[in-house]
Amino acid sequence: MSAYPATLSAGGERSPLMTTYRPPSVRRTDWINPAVMLALATIGVFFIKSAQAHYTNGTQWEQQLVWLTLGAGLYIAISAFDYHLWMKHAWLVYLGSIFLLLLLWTPLGDAGLARAGARRWLGIGSYTLQPSEFAKIGTIVMLSFYLDKWKLGGFRASLAMLGKLAVIVGLPMVLIFLQPDLGSSLALCPTVFALLYVSNLSARFFVSVFLLFLAGAFLLGTDIRHYENFLQANHLTPQQDHGQHESGLYQKQSWLPLKDYQRDRIASFMDPEAVDPQGIGVTWNQRQSLIAVGTGGLTGKGYEQGTQARLGYLPSKVATSDFIMAVFLEETGFVGGLAVIGLYAILLGNTLRIAWLARDRFGQLLCVGVAVLFMVHVFVNIGMVQGLMPVKGIPLPLLSYGGSFVLGCCILMGLVQSVNRYCREAV
Repeated sequence: MSAYPATLSAGGERSPLMTTYRPPSVRRTDWINPAVMLALATIGVFFIKSAQAHYTNGTQWEQQLVWLTLGAGLYIAISAFDYHLWMKHAWLVYLGSIFLLLLLWTPLGDAGLARAGARRWLGIGSYTLQPSEFAKIGTIVMLSFYLDKWKLGGFRASLAMLGKLAVIVGLPMVLIFLQPDLGSSLALCPTVFALLYVSNLSARFFVSVFLLFLAGAFLLGTDIRHYENFLQANHLTPQQDHGQHESGLYQKQSWLPLKDYQRDRIASFMDPEAVDPQGIGVTWNQRQSLIAVGTGGLTGKGYEQGTQARLGYLPSKVATSDFIMAVFLEETGFVGGLAVIGLYAILLGNTLRIAWLARDRFGQLLCVGVAVLFMVHVFVNIGMVQGLMPVKGIPLPLLSYGGSFVLGCCILMGLVQSVNRYCREAV
């Protein structure tokens, strides 16, 4: 039983809200994750400021402070409530996130078209909101609820359940992909498979998925090769291809639902010299990032002494968000990079520790989902900065600039804290 007295309503019944809120015990508060989050957020603010040091109106670091303050408030509020409240209202959380995604195809979504030619942001007054970040939260909560309620068995016995899971996961992924935002949609895939794995799904499922992945990779590689041949046969550069048609000229004759600029990003990773031999097109950002990382050396050039962002070679639009790690590595070097990777390792390892200690399946799945999603962001972003991964719009948790992303990270980590506080209590 809970150590806290029940609170009764005027009619003598237990208040629904007070059954999920109990003053959190200090001794049950995990202080490791908040300390690491504070360290990463502080580093992020300083290096967002450094990346914009040559701009007279470079105020993104101030805006980041505002988002971090709001995020801290959300973290404290969410961690104070029993996470089983999210389990009870999982469908509401999930459908709310889908509703936000659908709003992108209303006049509210025109803000994204004006901002970057994509329906990724909702315009709310002078602010914008990115629903895909909240769709990740809704999907993790819904998957954890579903896998907790319905236990998976053998491969054949689980097919009906897997069909329902495919709908639950597929709906937000398709809506995010159509914005278009390939990176955010693909970030959910490892999270889903990790949750299925810890749910003891048959190994035959993962073998089947791996074979399908190989087939998909072959089709994608073939399509990219045809795209490169198309450009060469028509004497086009990728920029000329995009300029003559919004989706690209090759898109009309391809069987894959990709925009040509997305093909460029993949092709620039597979064969950069073929797509952008002069390095002034689609590969520019990644080449400048590699220069920044390489010139940072062992200990870096010093704070605000980096040249790639300060002189504008690494554009401000990406230097503070997707390529913030390049700015950091140029100024702090290999030693600084190891320190940040170490902080992420502590954050993810401690989150998995909390998952291990959780006494109920829902809490375990929530923490594993959060840890894997963060791991995907860290792995892909750092790999992208160093030329080991294709360029995708996947920011670095708590370091990269971005309001919706910061709020999403704080909400997810608030859920982890809630699991740590309440998982040992009867509900």
